[in-house]
Amino acid sequence: MEVKKVEAGEMSYEQFFEEHWKAGVPLVFKNASKVWGAYDTFTPDYLRERFGTRRTMVDGKEYSMNEILDLVEGKDTTRPVPYPCKFHLPTQLPELVQMVSPLDMGFAKPNWLQSSWFKRGYWGSALEMFIGGPGGKFPYVHLDYYHLSAWINQLYGNKEFTVWPRGQEQYLYPETTNTWKSSIPDIENVDLEKFPLYSKATPITFVVGAGETLFIPYGIWHTAKSLEPTISVAFDLLNAQNFPLFLKDVWGFKKKQSVLKGMAAVAYAGVGAVVCKTGDMIGVQRGRGHN
Repeated sequence: MEVKKVEAGEMSYEQFFEEHWKAGVPLVFKNASKVWGAYDTFTPDYLRERFGTRRTMVDGKEYSMNEILDLVEGKDTTRPVPYPCKFHLPTQLPELVQMVSPLDMGFAKPNWLQSSWFKRGYWGSALEMFIGGPGGKFPYVHLDYYHLSAWINQLYGNKEFTVWPRGQEQYLYPETTNTWKSSIPDIENVDLEKFPLYSKATPITFVVGAGETLFIPYGIWHTAKSLEPTISVAFDLLNAQNFPLFLKDVWGFKKKQSVLKGMAAVAYAGVGAVVCKTGDMIGVQRGRGHN
């Protein structure tokens, strides 16, 4: 598997759907987010000036935007740089939601998570801004919850990603109780005596730069590391292609609360799928917001 980089204007939606969405092959668009007001706008100075006092929680501690930016840029060296620092745009930075519109950029569609049906309750999706510092990395290799496909829009700085093709789950040693999470503690220095099957894995590592958008299909194991101060906006995608696995996850997660809650959630999602499929057939234009 190769992770290609293409200009958004060089690929039709139909080609993207067949060669990447259906095939499960990641892709980097060089400039898909150029349609956003956030493109070439989201910088540390921009966020400091407008939202410096906004606060968020990172690993159980509260930080202001100014504190986070000082840490990731090395202006404050008195304490460790927290990661991942994220802000939920609709609730913590609602002024910025309009700056990431149209959310689909012409390719992330149809997206059932933008329907009013799936905006009720929590289905594993979120529209979030991530801020990272040099060396800040996701703490483990993982699949995204609910088998959603991820769209990661790098708006400032360079971030390194590593992905593994579908079908390599056994080489990544999923945890017994959290099957979406690898039990390998340090993927950059794997102990092959403890995890011998990893020698058969074929990780693909590449850099996504400012202005580029990474599409990670459902079922693709991945992780990320900031190479410098970075700002990105991520959201998720659900439609008929990944809905069967999504529904399986809904049942798996919800039944842990109770069987009745699991049955109710599956029934609700099933009706939602019918509504959304019908909407796709008749060309419904869904709202541009996101959970």
